[in-house]
Amino acid sequence: MGMTRTAGSENNTDDSVSDRLWYLITLSRPRFWLYLAGPIVVAVAAAASTTNELFLPVSLLLFAYFLFPANILLYGVNDLYDAEIDAENPKKDDKEARWQGDWSVLTAVIVSGVLGVGLFFITPPVAWPWLIGFFMLAVGYSAPPLRFKTTPFADSISNGLYILPGVAAYAVVAGSNPPLVAIAAAWLWTMGMHTFSAIPDIGPDRRAGIETTATWLGETRTYTYVGGCWLLTAALFAMVTPLLGALMIVYPLFVAGVALSDVDVTRAYWWFPALNTVVGALITMGALWQIVPVWEVIG
Repeated sequence: MGMTRTAGSENNTDDSVSDRLWYLITLSRPRFWLYLAGPIVVAVAAAASTTNELFLPVSLLLFAYFLFPANILLYGVNDLYDAEIDAENPKKDDKEARWQGDWSVLTAVIVSGVLGVGLFFITPPVAWPWLIGFFMLAVGYSAPPLRFKTTPFADSISNGLYILPGVAAYAVVAGSNPPLVAIAAAWLWTMGMHTFSAIPDIGPDRRAGIETTATWLGETRTYTYVGGCWLLTAALFAMVTPLLGALMIVYPLFVAGVALSDVDVTRAYWWFPALNTVVGALITMGALWQIVPVWEVIG
């Protein structure tokens, strides 16, 4: 007689699949999805000169990839090589997940990387150096032999990877690279973001024997380093446009407020997705108004 599948086994399979999917979503850090995809929105708005250029199919595909698959790749590699360290990290108890390295998870990470290779077939060569830079840093940040995240200052500098999808998207739409001063300003912004996010990990990282910019500087000097990065960010963006520089002052003010108050940095760390979304939306709206003036919208 043939084997029949019981309702119980079907339910167990369904539960297993849903558990795997939920784990992959948790691994990809949904709170941070816009850290990679958001710069694409800002860059497309800044590069476009007509409304049609805002919705190029290649830009939409870039956004889709960097919204989810790229985060699976980035954080999957991170969690794979941090499995032992994360045993000491309290962030993994609720808002994130510890590595569950079965074949399905590893396959999802590999497939995400393969999908990234496909981007080179749909983008022009002007975007390729930025895409190559992203994939090299995304893997090299966590994986040996480079493992930038365990070297003070290299961990901070390598986090420029977060703005590279946006630079690539700008190049796709404009056909040329954005101003170097804008790239430098955005890179400094990511350096500050990364190092601020490492402050809550100072204790767990020291116990695990991991050296980072934050563990090397200590909490007080790390605040100063982050504030310095963001002051330079505002100054450089002011060279692009004074209004943009003025807007970016919110970041050094924020870190100063946290450093000089009783706010728990672990709590403040989780406010950044909201702050970045608001700032990114304002920058995008400003760029869009250059294409369609606000008085035409409300007139």
